Amino acid sequence: MSSPVKTVDVNRRYTYADYLTWPEGERWELIDGVPYAMSPAPSVEHQTIQGNLLREFFSYFRKESPCKVFASPIDVRLFPELDEDETDVVVQPDVIVVCDPTKLGKKAILGAPDLVVEILSPSSVENDTLRKKALYERAGVKQYWIVNPEARHLSVLLLKNGILELQRVYEGEQVVEVPGYQDFKVALNDVFPAAGK
Repeated sequence: MSSPVKTVDVNRRYTYADYLTWPEGERWELIDGVPYAMSPAPSVEHQTIQGNLLREFFSYFRKESPCKVFASPIDVRLFPELDEDETDVVVQPDVIVVCDPTKLGKKAILGAPDLVVEILSPSSVENDTLRKKALYERAGVKQYWIVNPEARHLSVLLLKNGILELQRVYEGEQVVEVPGYQDFKVALNDVFPAAGK
């Protein structure tokens, strides 16, 4: 994710209603009224990690579960109680788990997902670790994973008393025992591409 778009008026507050009028071929996130371009396209490594995580999530949640798994691009309106011309937040996390079917709108996910995964890229670190973390806290996202491809580690944050607190950092050949989901384990060897490839 790059810095704020330079072709817009930085003194203007954009809303989700504005966002809906932007070209369909372009991907954006809107964070407190500031648009961020979701380009260039994710790297091969990013896509590989996302695909590996999706495989693990789909495999687990395909069993009898009300939870649905989604991948970007899909809009998440974290604060759906606000009208389209009032809300100034819309994000597109890399992987999303939603267990409440009432949050599945026609155009977007409406409200806080149960679990969100962001895969860091050099240009997204500040947004993913600071701005979006603060948004996910405000919205009440229960579990937030931050995947660092360069360091090859995965951080699991859990919502406690309205704060997303670091539960554990997984690295090497460790296995994530996913909090809140019985018998759901994700081995890091199955997430990160083999070294040198």
